[in-house]
Formats: sequence, C-alpha cells, structure tokens
Amino acid sequence: MNSIDEVVLNFSPGSLMALNTVLAVVMFSVAIDLKPSDFHRLVHAPKALITGLASQFIALPALTYCLVLATQPRPSIALGLILVAACPGGNISNFITHRAGGNAALSVSMTAFATIATIFVTPFNIAFWGSLYAPTREILQRTEIDPLTVAITVGLMLVLPLVLGVMLNTRRPDIAARIRPMLQGISFGIFVAFVVLALVANWTFFLHFAGAVALLVILHNALALAAGYGCATLAGVSPYDRRAITIETGIQNSGLGLVLIFGFFGGLGGMAVVAAFWGIWHAISGLALAAILNRTEAAR
Repeated sequence: MNSIDEVVLNFSPGSLMALNTVLAVVMFSVAIDLKPSDFHRLVHAPKALITGLASQFIALPALTYCLVLATQPRPSIALGLILVAACPGGNISNFITHRAGGNAALSVSMTAFATIATIFVTPFNIAFWGSLYAPTREILQRTEIDPLTVAITVGLMLVLPLVLGVMLNTRRPDIAARIRPMLQGISFGIFVAFVVLALVANWTFFLHFAGAVALLVILHNALALAAGYGCATLAGVSPYDRRAITIETGIQNSGLGLVLIFGFFGGLGGMAVVAAFWGIWHAISGLALAAILNRTEAAR
C-alpha cells in the first residue's frame, strides 16, 4: 500500500459535479429559512456575528496550525486539517444548534455570512497557514490554486443558492414554507448517501488510512468546539448565542472541503480521508453535544 501522501482517491468529474449540485441544494434549503430582516438585526447588533466569524476564520485556523506543529502528521493529512479549518461552517450546524437550544437564527446568519466570506478568506487561509509549515508548503508549491476559480466554484455552489433561497423566502414565503421541510430532509439525506457511496468506492484506502487520521480529526473537532466556546465566552455574549457560535465553529463544511480537494489537489489521499472523516465525526460529536446542552435552557 502506498503512502497516504501518494494515494489518489477514485472520484470522477461526474461525481464532483454531483457533489457540487448536492451542496447547492443543501445551501438553498438553508437559505429559504432566511429573510433580509435576519441580516438587518445582526447589522444593528453585530457582536455575536463578529465573534463567530472571528472564531471561525481566525481562531480555528491558528489553533489548527498549532495542532499541526505539535503532532507533525503526514504532509497531506496536515494540509487536510488546514483546509477543513479554512472552510465555513457546515449546513447541518443550523439543525444541530436548534437541537442544542441555541440561537438558530444566529447560526443560519453565520453560515450565510461565512459562506460569502469564503470566496476570499478560504483561499487566503489555505495559502497562508499551509505555507508556514514546510511539508505542506511543498504540496502547495506543486499545486495550482487559482483564487478566481475557487471564488467561482464557491459562488456557484454556495453563494448563488443562498441568494436565490433568500429571494424565494422574501417574495414567495408560501412556496418556501411548503417546500422547506421536504427539501431540508431530502437534501441532507442525499448528502449523507453521497458521502457513504464515495467511501464505499474508496473503502480499501479509507479502511487502511482511517486510523492515521481518526484521533487527529477527533482532537481537531474538539479544538474547534473549544475555540467557539472560548471566543464566545471571552466576548461576553449570551449563553444562547454562545451555543450557536460553539457549534458553528465545530461543524465545518467538509463537503466544500472535498470539492476543493478533488478539484484543486487531485483527490490527494490524506486530505480526502481527513475531510471524509470530518464529515462523519462532526455530525456525531455535534448531535451528542446538542443532546447534552438541550437538557438545560440557555439564558438569552
């Protein structure tokens, strides 16, 4: 079996297009819960939103770099951790925040703002933090990452569905209300099925290398949740908002991570296994945390 830094997983261009489509539908299903007024409220009281975005795009990537320095994983695994940390919050964070008794409106708005910011911030964070660590810098030097192409990919896959969803909910709330429950359930189910099928297609590689990333991903996810909780506590936001920020930071859009890995890094084994395992583990840890937090009501 080749080194994880040399393995390239099986993922056809058609599969990548299908994943793009699935993520677009998932984002649209989140967006039809939003109205322009949700953004207006946050503009007038932006403390929680700014805290969440700082936790997401500054604290988590910095802590991830520290984790990489402390553990010295294989280069492709290290870059996978850095890339996942550079992604925005995952779409299931909104559902998990609601289950946890946190501010779901803040969670949805954070997802929306972070998704838009991703066009600029994600390529920067990958390049900046990846270049600081010599082994990952070598991978980046062999890889052509065009920020404009990343922006177009994210724009078509996440930002456009977000805008269309908000427009539909604003102009035809009756239609949005009718399709929301069905669309959210179906889109999440399709995404889970897609990840499972991708794992099955690469099961030999995944089984062989999962042990190399499992503990790191679990530790990384715990660090992400701790970053959200710590930033929210230091900022003095309410416990209600703190739950949303904690979960939003701890639930990453690993689906976007996979798109970037297969689109720009050729499906590099260590990176892909990290993103795939993140996609499984953050759902488990998030739901477990929500079950614990939901036992008490958060003060607002």
